[in-house]
Amino acid sequence: MTTFDLDTIRAQFPALALRHDDLPRTYLDNPAGTQVPTHVLDAMRTAMVEFNANMHGQFRTTLLATELEHEAHCAMADFYNAPSADEITFGPNMTTLTFQMTRVLGPLFQEGDEIITTHMEHDGNNTPWRRMAADRGLVVKTLPWSRDTYEFDLAELEALITPRTRFASLNYASNILGTINPIKQMVAMLKAAGAMTYVDAVQFAPHGAIDVQDLGCDFLVSSSYKFYGPHQGVLFGRREITEPLDAYKLRVVPNSIPDKFETGTQSLEGQAGVLGAIDYLRWLGSTMGAAHVAAATAAGMKQRTAEIHGAMNAMVEYEQTLSDRLITGLQSINGVIVHGVTDRTALDRRVPTVSISHPSMDPADAATFLDQYGVYVWNGHSYGLPVIEFLGLQDKGGVLRIGPTHYNTLAEIDRVVDLVGQYLAQR
Repeated sequence: MTTFDLDTIRAQFPALALRHDDLPRTYLDNPAGTQVPTHVLDAMRTAMVEFNANMHGQFRTTLLATELEHEAHCAMADFYNAPSADEITFGPNMTTLTFQMTRVLGPLFQEGDEIITTHMEHDGNNTPWRRMAADRGLVVKTLPWSRDTYEFDLAELEALITPRTRFASLNYASNILGTINPIKQMVAMLKAAGAMTYVDAVQFAPHGAIDVQDLGCDFLVSSSYKFYGPHQGVLFGRREITEPLDAYKLRVVPNSIPDKFETGTQSLEGQAGVLGAIDYLRWLGSTMGAAHVAAATAAGMKQRTAEIHGAMNAMVEYEQTLSDRLITGLQSINGVIVHGVTDRTALDRRVPTVSISHPSMDPADAATFLDQYGVYVWNGHSYGLPVIEFLGLQDKGGVLRIGPTHYNTLAEIDRVVDLVGQYLAQR
């Protein structure tokens, strides 16, 4: 078990030292966006002060900006363990990148072709593909999950796949349920049928190591503001698919990847911040996940990827203690329903995001109550609309979502559990 030096970790995040009036701030809104370390703040400030210029010119500051842009692509290729930096596309967020991909992928399909999505999707990996299907006359099939296990039955996926299956949008980890899905097996099943796969890893990326080569997926997308960086979306797209695509671009833009997908001027400060987030993870891996880094290096990973994976694997170990404490505490409150995997022996099949409901709880009112005490959580559907609809909670205010990450403490978990109990005792 990795021993985290939480004081040292928390000292990297200036926001964690801020106060909520005379109370400490307890950030449990992390599934919607994490706080950022000084690595990110320093990197963004350096870019904006020392070489704040557009890219691809012939003078010093533009050359430095262009170099940073290239390094950001290389760093995210290592984050995903992608074969090449050319297969990395930056954009403002996951949703915008996904809508862009629907536009360029749509012409590959014929009327009557079938696509598969799931009842566990964030709407950013659901509505764009349904819009594409409506435009192209495609058939949409939806994979359900079990209300008993909060997981997929892969036999049901197999039953949905036919000779007309051409595409699937898949959720790596649910931003409501916390479930980590067996993406590698799902991709293999779909690939055997000749289908393309697009993986939403936004919720998984802060809580686990990603390896697109091992997964075998065609596309994978995440957002850096969920893994301690700024607001940027980052897409991996397999070269064999993306190179021939006809992109919607300006005439002056090269017809090469990733340039043809990166519309307009890219965010210099955003990509600098992504590099800062990667540097933070490398620091964490080398200082507190050395055994994991050594294992990844021994397996043949390049140094930066090994350090990132070392950080993530060390974080997973610690975060499972947070999940256990949070789920145990919430289940001890009479009437609270935890929507997700609760088996203590199966915490490796979930991220620490925990959503609850209660017959007498108004999630918005509960979140407002917790805010009085400096505890920040989300309420409602959190864009996981297919999940909330499948749970039948869309007319009941959705859920109260509590989302710890590796910089949270067990004391903070105990605090939120106690406050939820206090709130419900008043109802």
